Amino acid sequence: MAEPHQADDGHGPGGGLAHRVPDLGALELLLAVARLGSLGAAARELGITQPAASSRIRSMERQMGLALVDRSPRGSRLTDTGALVTDWARRVVEAAECFDAGAQALRSRRDSRLRVAASMTIAEYLLPGWLLALRAERPDTAVSLHAGNSAAVAERLLANEADLGFVEGLSVPTGLDSVVIAHDHLIVVTAPGHPWARRRRPLAASELAATPLILREKGSGTRQVLDSALGGLARPLIELSSTTAVKAAAVSGAGPAVLSELAVREELAMRRLVSVPVEDVALARDLRAIWPTGHRPVGPARELLSLTRG
Repeated sequence: MAEPHQADDGHGPGGGLAHRVPDLGALELLLAVARLGSLGAAARELGITQPAASSRIRSMERQMGLALVDRSPRGSRLTDTGALVTDWARRVVEAAECFDAGAQALRSRRDSRLRVAASMTIAEYLLPGWLLALRAERPDTAVSLHAGNSAAVAERLLANEADLGFVEGLSVPTGLDSVVIAHDHLIVVTAPGHPWARRRRPLAASELAATPLILREKGSGTRQVLDSALGGLARPLIELSSTTAVKAAAVSGAGPAVLSELAVREELAMRRLVSVPVEDVALARDLRAIWPTGHRPVGPARELLSLTRG
């Protein structure tokens, strides 16, 4: 079979390899034809129809400007040029297999661990359920969790010390992307013996702002939302570094506190704490997943993110 005439079709030195070199699927087909001696058998092995295989060979021949396969009623055989190209194709496919094995090893190493950073409320009241669900899907993935305030979570993401973070503040620092995964409400709570527990009218926002409260430390999402909603806060009665500590202080009667409704459901149900209505102020907030800008979560981080939104 004569070599096809090579026209000026971009197969010269320019155009880039992607335009001049056949794709892996075509090279694998050519290798199968060489090994099996039949285009039909090669098509069956690769799970495609014979017309599709024949079309792919013709397309490869046009792309390269070379005749690779002689077709006859007795079957298909490689031309002398096709045999030479097949030797080159084998090296390319072997290199691609090494490339794939290396990429798989990197994915396996990535998927073997997941570093999560979360603000206290999310870490204590939402993440345990999400992580149990993730473990059911990925039992071989080792998960480490760092709990801190929202500012600390953002710092860990920016320092590449976490793969995925969860925060409850008002804004996301520069360099991080985010998505809202849930909504939360802050409520004012006191011990049953506190005077506010016996109020018949809602608490005014101005009175709440002027009252020393049991508060989380600066940098916490809860405090950011409260400070913004009230336009400023009085000097804290007590400043503590965890939601659990704030709740325990409120239960003891030390004073009023503002906490996520997620954190106080049990205490409210058992009347260890009492919710105090507040008028003319919205204490709602978004809970967000965050990650470094331009690095959308992949692997276990992506699966965890999907679970939080489910």
